Amino acid sequence: MTIKRLHPGPRMSQAVIHNGTVYLAGQVGTAGADVATQTQDCLDAIDRLLEEVGSSKSNLLQVIIWLADMADFKVMNGVYDAWIDPANPAARACGEAKLATPDYKVEFIVTAAV
Repeated sequence: MTIKRLHPGPRMSQAVIHNGTVYLAGQVGTAGADVATQTQDCLDAIDRLLEEVGSSKSNLLQVIIWLADMADFKVMNGVYDAWIDPANPAARACGEAKLATPDYKVEFIVTAAV
């Protein structure tokens, strides 16, 4: 069994690849920024990690989005809709949750094919 871990730290890796699938750690944006900026930051980080492993947003399998406040759903979706590959949308879920600190408004968790 081969498991590859990218950018491991003491608590987590930013990405784990196993059997042609990459699992990304939760991605957050610039603490304290508005939800649109944080969403774009998350999506940019996802693009970078997927590129690093030889994948792309066209290979997304699942996207889980946590919002600190569902009132931000429309704004987050505006940024997400401009980013997503409309020919290859992932299975997606979105919910409200307390995030690591009140400075974070959104977190993305992504699984993709490699």
